Amino acid sequence: MPSRTFAVIPARGGSKQIPRKNLVNFCGKPLLAWSILQAKASKYIDAVYVTSDCDEILDCAKTYGAIPLKRPPHLATDSASSEDALIDALLQIKQMNYQSYEFFVFLQATSPLREPKDIDLCIEKKLSTGANTVFSAIATGDLCAWKRSDQKMVPLTYQPGSRLPRQQSDQLYVENGSIYVCEINPFIAQKNRMIGLIESCVFPSWKVHEIDETENLIVCEALFNHQRLAATVKASMAVFQPKLIVYDFDGVMTNNLAHVNQDGIESVAVNRSDGLGVNKLRQKGLKQLVLSTEANPVVVMRAKKLKLEVIHGCHDKKNALAEYCQQSGILLDQVMYVGNEVNDLDVLKSIGYSVCPSDAHPEILAIADYVTKAKGGEGVIRELSDLLG
Repeated sequence: MPSRTFAVIPARGGSKQIPRKNLVNFCGKPLLAWSILQAKASKYIDAVYVTSDCDEILDCAKTYGAIPLKRPPHLATDSASSEDALIDALLQIKQMNYQSYEFFVFLQATSPLREPKDIDLCIEKKLSTGANTVFSAIATGDLCAWKRSDQKMVPLTYQPGSRLPRQQSDQLYVENGSIYVCEINPFIAQKNRMIGLIESCVFPSWKVHEIDETENLIVCEALFNHQRLAATVKASMAVFQPKLIVYDFDGVMTNNLAHVNQDGIESVAVNRSDGLGVNKLRQKGLKQLVLSTEANPVVVMRAKKLKLEVIHGCHDKKNALAEYCQQSGILLDQVMYVGNEVNDLDVLKSIGYSVCPSDAHPEILAIADYVTKAKGGEGVIRELSDLLG
C-alpha cells in the first residue's frame, strides 16, 4: 500500500457571507494559503492541488506552492457539490500525473484550525486500518440534540425522561469538515467521500470551527493565534531556504547596551564572530539586510564594515521591509528576520521565519520560530550561519 499521496483543496471564487472568502486576510496570509502550507508540511504529501474557477485564487495557489487546476464554471455554483469539483480535479490529475496513487487527501480551505500532524494522523489511520475513508472529527460529549417535527421538538440523541449521567452517555462524534482521506477509484465511482469502511481521527474540540460567516473568522483567528498554529507549518531551521536574512541592530548585533562619554557620544560593542557569519552566509549566495529604528551613524558604519545593505532610522519596519521586498522581487514568506524587541513584533509576524536571541523580550520569545543559544551581541549571526549550513 502506498504511503505517499497528494492533497486537493477546492476553493471557488463565489462567496456570499464573506466576499472573496478564500483570499481574505487570515493571520497575515490569504485564508487558502494556510491549507496549502499545512499540506506541504505533511510528511506524506507529494503535491498539493487547488481547484478553482477564479484566476486570482489560482494565482494565490501558485504563489504558495500549489498546482492550480481550472474548474469549469458549472462546477463552481452554489448548487455544485464538493464531490463534483473533486472528481473533475482527480480526472485532471490523472491526465497530468502518471504515478499510481490509491488515495488522496481532501482539505477544506475554510477549516484552517488544523496542523500538519493532523493530516499525517488521518493518513496513518487509513494505512493502519485499511479504511476506505478516514475523516477528522471531534467528540461531542453528552450532546442533547433535537429536531423540529410536525411543529414540535423531538429528541434525537437521548430520552429526556431517562437522562443518563455524562459519563454513561454514548460518545458521539461530529465531522469538523477539515480533513478527508479517500480512495480515489471508489470516490469517483460513487461520487461520495464516505465510502466502504469508514474510520475517523478525533481531535480537540476547538478544532471544530470553520469559516462561513464573519463571526467565525474572528473566532478562528483568535484560536489560530492562541494555539500558535502558524509555527506548525514552518520548516526546521536546517530546511528553511531564505532568499533574504534581515537583522535588527540593537540587541542582535549588539548586547543592547550603549556607552556614552562626557560629550554625549554613544558607542556600542559588536562581536567579530558575527562578521565571519555574515561572510559565510554571503558565500552561500544569501542576500542580507540590516533594518533598524536606530538613527545613530554607528548602524551605517557597522553595516558598511560588513558590506551589508542597511535601512536605519526606520519607524515602520514592517512597511519598510515590505517595500524593500517588493522592489527586490522577494516574497515575505522567503524572509528570515532576526529581532529582539517589541518593535519587531509586527514584522516578525509578517515574514516566513522568525529568529530571536535567547535574551529577547518575552513577547518575542513567545512567537519566534527559533531562539538562538547566543544572547544579543554574543554571536547570534555566527550561530545562524552554522545552522544554515
